[in-house]
Amino acid sequence: MQNLLQEISKHCFINPSLLKRLQTDFERKEITQNTTILTQGSKANYLYFIENGTLHNYYYHDGKQISSWFYKEQQFITSWHSFYGQKPSFEEIECLEDCILYQISYDNYQKLIADFPAFGNFARLITEEILIFLDEFNKGWSFLSAKEKYQTLLSFFPDIELRVKLGYIASFLGISQETLSRLRTQK
Repeated sequence: MQNLLQEISKHCFINPSLLKRLQTDFERKEITQNTTILTQGSKANYLYFIENGTLHNYYYHDGKQISSWFYKEQQFITSWHSFYGQKPSFEEIECLEDCILYQISYDNYQKLIADFPAFGNFARLITEEILIFLDEFNKGWSFLSAKEKYQTLLSFFPDIELRVKLGYIASFLGISQETLSRLRTQK
């Protein structure tokens, strides 16, 4: 839990009362590789902090699985629109490796925000960081070549090829595995 507490403390002061609640409200989960922790159509009731492992969000388009992002250690993950909007998710979340996660329910997250203004500031700041990242990433993404998309992905996740199946990476980039193989040889 130390890494989670360090991440939260980057954005807010953790007093003893908040520390106790964080230790109570965040639950440690060990989840095996290939486990889906959120299915399409269900509501995202949890926000997760990744202590160890890699996960990805994906959805289906014309019956084909499309990876939408990859997450690794020291990051928070959920289906953002589903968690914050408390509505059914259009995507799924799968553990690509054995994972150690800390999860907090939506209700406990909201109670922490209400009970601890410092945690409310933390929640606002991580939401802003995610929104800024997604906005910047998505606006520039559609104008990049396949090679530039691949290089951008590597800049965010340098060891992705060691941890994620190449088919998922190709799906995320919107290219075939053959094209990805050619890009990999051009590094």
